[in-house]
Amino acid sequence: MTFLLISHVVKYPLWKTSYLRNFHRHSMSNKVPKRYTVTAALIYANGPIHIGHLAGCYIPADIYVRYLRAREREVAFISGTDEHGVPITIRAKNEGMTPQQVVDKYYSQIDASFKELGISFDIYSRTSKPIHHETAQGIFTKLYDKNGFVEETTEQYYDEQAQQFLADRYIVGTCPVCSNPNAYGDQCEKCGSTLSPLELIDPRSTLSGSKPVLKSTKNWFLPLDKMQTELEQYIGSHPEWKTNVLGQCQSWLKDGLKPRAMTRDLDWGIKVPLPDTDNKVLYVWFEAPIGYISATRDWLIQQNGTDQGWEKWWKKDPELSEDGETKLVHFIGKDNIVFHCIIFPAMLMAEGSYILADNVPANEFMNLEGDKISTSRNWAVWLHEYLQDFPGQQDVLRYVLAANAPETKDSEFTWKDFQTRNNSELVGIYGNFINRAVVLTQKFCEGRVPVRGPLEPIDQQVLSELGSFPDKIADSMEHYRFREALTHIMDLARMGNKYLADTQPWHAIKTDPDRVNTILNIALQISATLAIVSEPVLPHTAAKLATQFGMTSLLWKDAGSPDLLGAGQNITTASLLFEKIEDQAIAAQIQKLHDAKRQNELEGKVVAPIKAEIQFEDFAKQDIRVVKILEASAVPKSKKLLKIVVDTGLETRTVLSGIAEHFKPEDIIGQQVLYLANLAPRKMMGMESQGMILMAEDRDGSLRFIQPSAPVWQGATVN
Repeated sequence: MTFLLISHVVKYPLWKTSYLRNFHRHSMSNKVPKRYTVTAALIYANGPIHIGHLAGCYIPADIYVRYLRAREREVAFISGTDEHGVPITIRAKNEGMTPQQVVDKYYSQIDASFKELGISFDIYSRTSKPIHHETAQGIFTKLYDKNGFVEETTEQYYDEQAQQFLADRYIVGTCPVCSNPNAYGDQCEKCGSTLSPLELIDPRSTLSGSKPVLKSTKNWFLPLDKMQTELEQYIGSHPEWKTNVLGQCQSWLKDGLKPRAMTRDLDWGIKVPLPDTDNKVLYVWFEAPIGYISATRDWLIQQNGTDQGWEKWWKKDPELSEDGETKLVHFIGKDNIVFHCIIFPAMLMAEGSYILADNVPANEFMNLEGDKISTSRNWAVWLHEYLQDFPGQQDVLRYVLAANAPETKDSEFTWKDFQTRNNSELVGIYGNFINRAVVLTQKFCEGRVPVRGPLEPIDQQVLSELGSFPDKIADSMEHYRFREALTHIMDLARMGNKYLADTQPWHAIKTDPDRVNTILNIALQISATLAIVSEPVLPHTAAKLATQFGMTSLLWKDAGSPDLLGAGQNITTASLLFEKIEDQAIAAQIQKLHDAKRQNELEGKVVAPIKAEIQFEDFAKQDIRVVKILEASAVPKSKKLLKIVVDTGLETRTVLSGIAEHFKPEDIIGQQVLYLANLAPRKMMGMESQGMILMAEDRDGSLRFIQPSAPVWQGATVN
C-alpha cells in the first residue's frame, strides 16, 4: 500500500536470530511431533459457505485431522468466523442490519452447516467474543511495549459527507491495470491485481458516492521491511512447502517488504488499546489470525472452565525436547497465503514466544460450471442448500470435492461430474464391493465372519497388497496429497471387486463351501480396512460400516490386518451406502444455479436515466390512443414480428410489432392497448406497418402491454 508520510516516530525491536535457528532445527526434524495444532481459515461471517470454501480449505483440513486422530496423535482442530472487517459492515448496510446482527445470523448458519457435513472442529469460535478481544489486544500491547511498531501519520481517503475515513473496501474506482470502473481500494476483482486506494483512478466512496479527500491520520505499522531477513530465513527453511505457496512468498520478498498498518480508522472492530484512539480498531488481518489462539483458549474454557494449558498448543517451551514440541499447520486458500506465511509469522516473531507454522498447504481455487465462483453474482453451490437438497448424502459432496480438489492448480466442479463420481465410483466401485461382500456373507455364512481356511496364491497376493495400502495412504496424507490418498482408497475397493470377480464365490459355493468361507473372510477384512482408511474422507459412511461390522474403533494401526474381523463376528444386514443420483436431480441443480444467477443480475439492474428534457409542444405532437386488437397472426419467415389489426374507433389499421417471442397471437385478440397513431408508416417484410403499439419492458426483459385500468371506448385519446 502506498502512503504519503507526514511525520513518524520509529521504534524498532531487536530480533533474536537464535529464535529462528531453534525453529529451523525443529521444522526440519523427521521425528513425529508430540501434538498438532491444525487451523482452518477464519471465514468472514457475512454470507453462507460454498463449495469453493470447502474444497480450498475445510475438507482438506478435516481429512488431515481425522487421519491424525486415527493415528492416535494429539490434535487441536481450530477455526471460527472472522466477525470484523469491512465486508461485515457492507453486508450490514445492504441488509439493513447492524454488524452484530449480521455476524450472529451467519455464524449460526455456518456452524450448523459444518457440523452436518461432518467437519470435526474441536472448537468453532468467533472473533467477536470477549476472549478474542482480550487476546488480540494483549498481543498488540506486548508488541507496542517492545517497540515493535512504527508510528506514522499518513494521508488517507476521507468521506466528508459521511464524516469518516474510508477503509479499502469503502473505496471504488477505475483499476489502473485493466480499467475496470468498479475496482476496490485493495483489489481489482476483474484482473486480480492487488491495489492501494491511492492507485485508483477517479476514486469514489461507497458510502455517499462522493469523491473522497485526503486527510491526515495516525496509525501503527508493523515494520516488515526490517524483518525481511528473518522472514526469508523462515520461509527458506521450508523447501517442502507447496510450489504455489513458496512462489507467492518469494514474489513478495523479491519486491521488498514494506511496513503495513496494523490499525484502522473504523467503528466496527477491536479497539486499539492505547490512549486517545477512540475511533481506531485493530486491522482485521492483525487480529483475525490471532483468532486461532483465542479460539484455543475458548475451547479449553468450554471444556474445563479455564484456559489453563493453552500455551502447549502455541508456544515453544525451551525446557522440552524436540519430541515434546507442537506442529502448527494452517489450511487456507491461495488468497490468504501472504497473511499466513509472512504477516502472521512476522507478528509472532515480534512477540517472541510463539511457534511458527510448520506447513501452510494452501489450495488453489475451485471454479463452477465453466465460471469463477462468485458470491456477488450468486454463482455458487451453497453448503446449506446442498444439505437440504441431498439429505443424508454429506459424504458424496466430501468425496467429490476431495477427489477434484485444487491442490496444485485451479479445478472445476460440475454437476455432471458430481453425478458421474457418485454413480460410477461411490455406487459402482466402493458401495458395490461392500454390498457384495456383506450380501454374500448373509447368504452363505449366516451373517457371520467365516473361518479362513488354507490360502491359495491369489489369497496370499491380495492379503499382501491389503497390508501395503495403509502405509501408501498414510504417506499421501502426511504430505497433504489428499487426492492421491483418495485414489489409493478407491484402488483398494477396486482390488476387492476384482478379488470377488476372480474367485467367484457364487459359483464356488456349489462345490467348495470351505473355499467360499476363505474368500468371504478376506473380502470382509478388505471391507473393514476400507472403513478405517476412508474414514477421514467418508466419516458418515465409515461410521455405518463400523456399526455393521461390529468394530469398536477405527484406528489406523489396525488397518491392513488379515484378522481385523474375528471369525464368528456378526455382520448386520446390508444396506446401500450410496444411492444413484438421477438425471432429473442434476438438471434441477443446474437450473437452480442459472436461475439464481439470473435473479441476481435482475436485482442489479437499475432504472434507465431520464432522457433529455423536451417541451410540451413536442409531447403534444404525439397522438396516443386506446385501440382494440381485432386480429393477430405470425409473420412468415420472421421470429419476432406479429401482424396485428387494430380498431382505432375511426378505422382499422395494420401494425407489425416485434412481440412474437413474448406473446401468442391468439392470447392478445380482444385486448385494449395504447397505440401511437400518427407515427409515419414503415415498410417491413414487404408489408406496411401503420403506427406503433406501446409496450413496457420489465426488469427481466419481458414485454407488457400498457392498458387502461378499465374498458374505454375505441379511439380514446391519451392526454
